Amino acid sequence: MYGFEALTFNIHGGYLEAIVRGHRASLLTASDYNNLCQCETLDDIKMHLSATEYGPYLQNEPSPLHTTTIVEKCTLKLVDEYKSMLCQATEPLSTFLEYITYGHMIDNVVLIVTGTLHERDVQELLEKCHPLGMFDSIATLAVAQNMRELYRLVLVDTPLALYFSECISSEDLDDMNIEIMRNTLYKAYLEDFYRFCQKLGGATAEIMSDLLSFEADRRVVNITINSIGTELTRDDRRKLYSNFGLLYPYGHEELAICEDIDQVRAAMEKYPPYQSIFSKLSYGESQMLDKAFYDEEVKRLCLTFEQQFHYAVFFAYMRLREQEIRNLMWISECVAQNQKSRVHDSVVFIF
Repeated sequence: MYGFEALTFNIHGGYLEAIVRGHRASLLTASDYNNLCQCETLDDIKMHLSATEYGPYLQNEPSPLHTTTIVEKCTLKLVDEYKSMLCQATEPLSTFLEYITYGHMIDNVVLIVTGTLHERDVQELLEKCHPLGMFDSIATLAVAQNMRELYRLVLVDTPLALYFSECISSEDLDDMNIEIMRNTLYKAYLEDFYRFCQKLGGATAEIMSDLLSFEADRRVVNITINSIGTELTRDDRRKLYSNFGLLYPYGHEELAICEDIDQVRAAMEKYPPYQSIFSKLSYGESQMLDKAFYDEEVKRLCLTFEQQFHYAVFFAYMRLREQEIRNLMWISECVAQNQKSRVHDSVVFIF
């Protein structure tokens, strides 16, 4: 019942909500980013991060540092925090926290399958997988030749099994089929997560429906832009769109027939929340679209902390921390490659 969460929420969720709000206070601020952007070497970045909560994870790393090491250690901190919260969570929060990792599982499956297709070493691929998306049988993904085998041999025992029913086919795996598989899995995952949040009700349902709708709409736009000029038909494109969100259903109909970025822009400008995103881009330009979407997402995620007694703060914290790691990776890459003039291009300030 919306508005009455305060009566019972703290019985099971109060301690962990306090914990996640404490973690949120440790996110890097604009002044931290300004200092990091002034760094001349990766060791300078390490020295600055030593004063933050990343310090213990980086302190024993020898010089010279690599960008991958910084990202790996920062991700390890996120994983440790997540596992700590999951261990202490009770239902339905524990299921909610597990849902957050399913997106990483999908990305890991696609990474392994694509790498195997291009004859990459499985061990090397496993090292690149996101630790939040690991599962026991992930290494055996390499043996599958088509989606039916992928499901039967490996994924039937994972949480992704439910989402695979829509993309089981006997077609051999190639780059196009794998990308369609990724988007079909994401569609099923987002719809399932959306339904789960609606069942929880209250403030969690209200805030999460907004965040997941934004995620679904962003994926619709990306699918549309990436499929322009490919052999994907309008009907195929339409099948990859999630069946909820601000763009559903009329925006989907318009986007399914778009043939260039300007037509996508014209369709999106009819929706006020997205009009501001596309107004930042020049006509015919799509390179800065990801940054504009990330900026908007961060604003929405920060707003979730303004309300209490709901689970969306856990989702928001995980996403904000992942954005922070992307920021650190970009800054580290710019410093390592001596491209400091571009350091502000992709940094999304969180606070």
